[in-house]
Amino acid sequence: MFLRLGRPNGSRFLAHPTKQWRTGFSAKTLAYCWENANGLPNEIASMLEPHGGNTELLLAIPEHKVPLPGASGGESQNDVFALARAGDLTFAIMVEGKVREPFGETLGDWMRNASDGKRKRLAFICNLLGLTVPLPNHIYYQLLHRTASAVIEARRFKTDAAAMIVHSFSTERIWFEAFAQFASLFDVSMAPNELIAIRGNAKPSIYIGWACGDCNFLTA
Repeated sequence: MFLRLGRPNGSRFLAHPTKQWRTGFSAKTLAYCWENANGLPNEIASMLEPHGGNTELLLAIPEHKVPLPGASGGESQNDVFALARAGDLTFAIMVEGKVREPFGETLGDWMRNASDGKRKRLAFICNLLGLTVPLPNHIYYQLLHRTASAVIEARRFKTDAAAMIVHSFSTERIWFEAFAQFASLFDVSMAPNELIAIRGNAKPSIYIGWACGDCNFLTA
């Protein structure tokens, strides 16, 4: 099931409704895509199937907040949190919707004159994802805390796997290169519409992917 984000009152879930709930932008496009899907959107389902089999959406929640330790602003607000099954495997999935929007601050910008709280949060995220500080300054912080959110909720719901998926509706695949640079932290190469294990032996196992969404929803 999908807890409705879209028409007519979907904007009430957003952090900045006036700016974010606009035709052709990610929040509205993503909401219409997921609401119109019979379960998981096809592009998401096709990424999960090779890892387990036939897929089933169990639950999807828009604008899902996951608490993180340290720093001010203690939550990661994820566009969609989904629990899904692929064969016998269950996945906790954080979905980051994009059209042309950037991934926010680079890690270098976010850590400039960093407080103890920020250093604590980054250390927590790195420990969760099996990374070692310092990380390259050009990596986008949003990708780190979205992936960490997937792992946190996978542990909370005791799923087999955690996944962070960028659901992009950009025909030019804007920002894919930045996503690929993030993936390189884990010594993996990315291709669109594939779900790649970055910590396959972890418990839960951790995956990331880039899904190319149906651009017809850009006019919704």
